[in-house]
Amino acid sequence: MWVLFGGGFIAFLLYVLAVSVNFLNLFGQMPNLKSLESPRSELASEVYSADGVLMGKYFRENRTPVSYEELAQTTIDALIATEDARFEQHSGIDPKAMARVVKGLVGGGKSGGGSTLSQQLAKMLFRTREDLNDGKLNDVPGLRMVVTKTKEWILAVRLERNYTKREILRMYLNTAEFGSNAFGINVAAKTFFNKHPRDLKLEESALLVGLVNGPSWFNPVRNPERSKRRRDWVLSQMRKNNYIPEATYTAAVAKPIKLDYKVENQNEGIAPYFRTELSKELREWAKETEHDLYADGLKIYTTIDSRMQKYAEAAVAEHMKLQQKWFDQQWKGQQPWRDENGRIIPNFLSNSIKRTARYQSLNTRYDGNKDSIKYYLNKKYKMKVFTWNGGEKEVNMSPMDSLAYYKRLLHSGFMAMNPLNGQIKAWVGGINYKYIKYDHVKQGKRQPGSTFKPFVYVAAIDQGFSPCYQRPDVATTFPAERGRPAYTPRNFEGSYSGRTFTLRQALARSMNSITAWLVQKIGPDVIAEYAKNMGITSPIDPVPAIGFGSSDVSIYELTGAYSTFVNKGVWTQPIMVTRIEDKNQNVLREFVPRTRTPLSEETAYLMTYMLRGATEEQGGTSIILKGGFKFPYEMGAKTGTTNNYSDGWFMGLTPNLVCGMWVGGEDRSIHFRSGAYGQGSRMALPLYGIFMKKVYADKNIDIDKKPFPRPDTLSVEIDCSRYYNGAKRDTIPYDQKLNQAKLEDLNDEDI
Repeated sequence: MWVLFGGGFIAFLLYVLAVSVNFLNLFGQMPNLKSLESPRSELASEVYSADGVLMGKYFRENRTPVSYEELAQTTIDALIATEDARFEQHSGIDPKAMARVVKGLVGGGKSGGGSTLSQQLAKMLFRTREDLNDGKLNDVPGLRMVVTKTKEWILAVRLERNYTKREILRMYLNTAEFGSNAFGINVAAKTFFNKHPRDLKLEESALLVGLVNGPSWFNPVRNPERSKRRRDWVLSQMRKNNYIPEATYTAAVAKPIKLDYKVENQNEGIAPYFRTELSKELREWAKETEHDLYADGLKIYTTIDSRMQKYAEAAVAEHMKLQQKWFDQQWKGQQPWRDENGRIIPNFLSNSIKRTARYQSLNTRYDGNKDSIKYYLNKKYKMKVFTWNGGEKEVNMSPMDSLAYYKRLLHSGFMAMNPLNGQIKAWVGGINYKYIKYDHVKQGKRQPGSTFKPFVYVAAIDQGFSPCYQRPDVATTFPAERGRPAYTPRNFEGSYSGRTFTLRQALARSMNSITAWLVQKIGPDVIAEYAKNMGITSPIDPVPAIGFGSSDVSIYELTGAYSTFVNKGVWTQPIMVTRIEDKNQNVLREFVPRTRTPLSEETAYLMTYMLRGATEEQGGTSIILKGGFKFPYEMGAKTGTTNNYSDGWFMGLTPNLVCGMWVGGEDRSIHFRSGAYGQGSRMALPLYGIFMKKVYADKNIDIDKKPFPRPDTLSVEIDCSRYYNGAKRDTIPYDQKLNQAKLEDLNDEDI
């Protein structure tokens, strides 16, 4: 008998050895020593603001590890009592549990449970049920689980040799899945109780430990009664194994489950539009450097200022809520999708729905059957929609109803950057990321209208024109050529005064007549070249209408370009990240923006002086910043409006902050009826005023309130006061005139 036993034991040892070395590739690979010393589990990469605030994460498995010292003792006790009561007595394999498993396997019945915490950790870390099952015997019926269990035993022993009991407990709790997209105890504690792991109460620890063996089955949100029974069973195991006394157990099971439940996802956190755009750049970097953005636990330090971001998001919400109210009032009971003549665009919704993923799916499912597609497009469902009253609302809508609803919404984009170093400080890509993910800062491009005019004027300054150069307000006609008809740009009011204005006054008032004359003198090709040198990467068509923003650009491009004026003629590429660290705080890369110098320091300063005219000159399109908003500091500004009031733009400049913003419909055919509401000074400018008021009020934000730095010497005169005899100031002081006009009645040519 002893011979048989000894022979069986030797055979078992030889079998274990064969499995461990994958003899003849019969059993499948085992982790190498390096993998065992540094077992890998997916860790979420974290994104931080410049002022150290966690903005959000990138992950497939949302996991952020904690140290052993950050774990609640109740969590550790609950885990051991429930999963492995003899954890401290064994070295990876519990002989009693192993005997039970072997008996079940030999007898042909169920092998039963009994895996130690070390075995369970091995299964989680090395995916023994998936990644290690490539041996020839794994396809033989009945052998797969035997081989898998053997590998887990081997790995458990090796883990015990390489790690202390504390380290195994920490790795287990940092690796386990708890459901609701929560991996590891840190995220689980936050998801279910909005707590740090060390702050968990006894009954909360018991609930989370109870989730480990059935995250969905015992989910306290979907299955509260089942979850409570499981929690109470864990507590009973703690009592049974003397971790808690009877009185504590009785008090704990009497308590109801109280959750503070919120699942972390990419819709949550600071600056979601920014993080989505950032992920595109980070994925490219990760691919080049063989990193995994969603699993390596990287620390990504961005340029965003969390306070400015908060103020930007609040300003967009405040401004856009009011804009939407006015828009709805203008189009109440009517369809806002109109052509250039104000007529309803036929089949607008039916054509738009064909571009949606839902339509494409129905078209595939029903093989193009129009009746079936139409039926499901008009069938009503319960759904949630974004609203400005309460954030979201549950409604009964068909897909066609939903499309019509969202087509009526106005959208916005906002970006703020430090022109001196290129760092983006705030980024709001839309009105609500959860429901509308399209980014209007970098992804979206629209005609910039008059915000493109500074490229005309900076080219003029470089060719010898000064801010005080005078030009009459008369028509300029571009002759017909190459199939294009003759073109005569009109001023906003449709007429010409014949009065003489300086170039500073002309830009301040956004006069099309004088801009057209400059385009004709300088040439569209030269203007396009200036725009490209200052950071505009979108195609610019060098046509007579170039000065009025006829080519689409993004807020991102335009804000970077305007920063050249403030930064002494140096264009600095807007940047989103300062550095990336690995999970051990080793710096993997530091980011420095690209720069070039398309302008001289003098030209750049003259342009900031010109742009200040919009807030300082009588008739300036942005004079409301000095009057209505009462900003006492030097500011450069430019408004922009496109045909039919489809797009409202505003650019705002201070010595260390440049902001760009846009407001409009998803489609160019959706817009306000008139300039009273549809001008850039109405649609976009107030957003800047709201934002800057919040920024200036925050004493902890480093915002420069001093004048724009002036070069030591200037070769041209900028005091244009003696040239004003041809364009006399209005007899009514502008402060008095502002008091006569309400903010909502202002437009690009008012005051």
